[in-house]
Amino acid sequence: MSREAADARLGRLLAIVPWIASHDGPTLDEVCRRFGVAERDLLADLNLLFMCGVYPFTPDVLIDVNIADGRVWINMADYFRRPLRLNPQEALALVAAGRAFLAVPGADPEGALATALDKLQTVLAVEPGALDDGLEVELGAVAPGVLDALRSAARDRTKVRIDYYSFGRDRYSTRLVHPWRVFSSGGQWYLSGWCETVAAERLFRLDRIVSLYATSERFELPPETTGVGRGAVYEPGPDEPVWVLDLKPPAHWIAEQYPNDSVEARPDGILRVRLRSSQTAWIERLLLRAGDQLEVVQGDVTLAGVAATRLLGRYEP
Repeated sequence: MSREAADARLGRLLAIVPWIASHDGPTLDEVCRRFGVAERDLLADLNLLFMCGVYPFTPDVLIDVNIADGRVWINMADYFRRPLRLNPQEALALVAAGRAFLAVPGADPEGALATALDKLQTVLAVEPGALDDGLEVELGAVAPGVLDALRSAARDRTKVRIDYYSFGRDRYSTRLVHPWRVFSSGGQWYLSGWCETVAAERLFRLDRIVSLYATSERFELPPETTGVGRGAVYEPGPDEPVWVLDLKPPAHWIAEQYPNDSVEARPDGILRVRLRSSQTAWIERLLLRAGDQLEVVQGDVTLAGVAATRLLGRYEP
């Protein structure tokens, strides 16, 4: 007998869990009939839930499953009651995945999951059935008129004033910019140029430009520019602080995704990566995403803990 594919089993389990959780102790027979699964396989699936949760995997962050007298109850951990803060890309991915789970035989098309997805689609302004029709939805969109205005300013060599959100510093600022080049990379639009506000070359993501004012003041294009001016997405400066990180295999994506000075293979599948960044907020996000799959060898070893404490404080009453 061939072993059931993991993705098929996962899809079934993700459809079963919200249905059981929304009903008051359905019988095992009822669940098996609804989802077309043998009782032995259902019990094996439910036993997996005892190990599902979030770090540090203590009882308060694990899903609770009770099976008694031929009935089953599922209670979500307190972690799942915390409000999610999704960006548009994550929200659309959630809608698409949820619609796929609703297609699993036995899923309730009018249950809690379907209702939540309808509400989320309303917030995203995605028309009902749009995902089924293969509609392409553009996320992280540039504000209307910004792209054309920057292209014109770069062509005419006129300065622009922008209100910009800096992801690395997690704050808004107003900049007077000499637009050198507008280009796309990795699905995003960028502007490279000279920022008079900080008196240095800078790279701006167009979807983070809140507003733009085109001036009539002209500028001269410098004869030579650095990587930013040539359209490089990121070019760390030689004076930026050095971070040395040991990455376990699940965190190897950091060495592949971000510019670095060097990558060294070490025992037990560890990669030691050396990179530069002066943007504390960016480093905090990176450390929190990697969690215990990363160890700081050189740099502020307390940064991740301080950031985690600050974020958790937002959930306090």
